Amino acid sequence: MNNTDCNVLLVDDHAVVRAGYRHLLETQGGFSQVREAENAQEAFAACQKELPVLIICDISMPEPVGLSLIQRVLGRWPDVKFLMFTMHNSIELARACMDAGAKGYVTKSSRPEVLLRAIGEVLAGRTFISADLSRLMALSRLRDNRGGLGELSSREFEVLCLLVAGQSAEQIGELLFLSAKTIHNIHYQIKKKLQVSNDIELTKLAIGWGLTSPSITQ
Repeated sequence: MNNTDCNVLLVDDHAVVRAGYRHLLETQGGFSQVREAENAQEAFAACQKELPVLIICDISMPEPVGLSLIQRVLGRWPDVKFLMFTMHNSIELARACMDAGAKGYVTKSSRPEVLLRAIGEVLAGRTFISADLSRLMALSRLRDNRGGLGELSSREFEVLCLLVAGQSAEQIGELLFLSAKTIHNIHYQIKKKLQVSNDIELTKLAIGWGLTSPSITQ
């Protein structure tokens, strides 16, 4: 499905925020069918009138909150895709939304291109969690696993996430304001701590831990 044919519903209680999202989707995302809803009631009514393919939703709207909207909509229209776009940098909220059926969770501190990438991933049937939260969630899951990612420092974990996302040492260095040589050294320490001999083994571990997906690494 082309973006121009994709019906998107934006749900947020701030009109200025909705206008910003809409402008981004129309001018940079190529979407031409973008509708808006101020709250969950309006969103559900909009679904009854014309079912969207994707709902981009804040979680902290007035009653009922976004989490309830996910459950209500998917209970009736299970094929609708939800992408949460919220100010809440909360592992617990992200997990709750994903458990309820959302396919993506992006914090509003993310750059516009991250939101657009998340939309593409969700529309393609994959899940997406913004990097700030995915790192926290992975560390939370594995902080007691002394033989796994728990051995890595926060900097090493950050570099690992960027490496398995396909970034080069030079690109990572620019992002983290470090030299490429330093990134290569960190890369070596990561493999040593995780007891892998090459990047293929490293990527397999990352996929198993949910830090990336096979589609991204291909």
